[in-house]
Amino acid sequence: GSVSVDEANNGILINGRFVQVIYAKDPSEIDYTAYGIDNALVIDNTGIWKDEDGLGKHLQSKGVQKVLLTAPAGGDIKNVVYAVNSDTIGDDKIVSAASCTTNAITPTLKVLNDEYGIENGHVETIHSFTNDQNLIDNYHKSDRRGRSAVLNMVITSTGAAKAVGKALPELSGKLTGNAIRVPTPNVSLAILNLNLKTAPKDADALNHFLRDMANSSTWQAQIAYTDSTEAVSTDFVGTKHVGIVDAQATIVTDNHATVYIWYDNEVGYSTQVLRVAAQMAGISYTQIPA
Repeated sequence: GSVSVDEANNGILINGRFVQVIYAKDPSEIDYTAYGIDNALVIDNTGIWKDEDGLGKHLQSKGVQKVLLTAPAGGDIKNVVYAVNSDTIGDDKIVSAASCTTNAITPTLKVLNDEYGIENGHVETIHSFTNDQNLIDNYHKSDRRGRSAVLNMVITSTGAAKAVGKALPELSGKLTGNAIRVPTPNVSLAILNLNLKTAPKDADALNHFLRDMANSSTWQAQIAYTDSTEAVSTDFVGTKHVGIVDAQATIVTDNHATVYIWYDNEVGYSTQVLRVAAQMAGISYTQIPA
């Protein structure tokens, strides 16, 4: 493929297709209608605003109808994980697509809670480094994230466990979470340590259930399943499934279960964002079989 800059028209050419670049310090200053854009859905990837006051600036610009945030939101903004609570989207002007980790784990947590019941649990994410970390040791508002991302494993916080409760209220307050940032550029791993109300017979029984869920029409776009003995992180680069259960790592001891979920924290999450965007825009696809 090819990417080039069209300076004369303030745009870029991606494989010959022109993409307009529009910019302003304040979103409310932009007139999208001047570019032939009206009733638009803005997908905000900046992370600068996460509340209604900030994101509402997009709605003040000409030509914008709705806003989708690609981060967990505060206030009364709905945090949506597609296929889990996307049916709650109505006439909302602003919606959040939560985070990559929240999207990766919530579908599996939902099916486990529906089948076995979850008393409580802990989520540990082994997460590829992100652009809010430093390449070399330097100042950072979160102390450990100031250390070199490419040289260290960094223990830090994650809001994913708390955010699960926003998309799946029945698990609100039942999960804790931490993250370990590691020196890989993409693909992360979530480890679910869960105390279940009903104990699976054994790891094979739990895996059989999760495989069935991955093959079901309801969850086949969100949950995938692998029982490969050789699977490693790079095998999942580019996967559009939001989470892939690693059956070889599943552990069941009485009512305690440990489930490992791989996820491409870029492509998998972006695919979920587009699914939410399509629903907000009123775009639907024919499902076969119905």
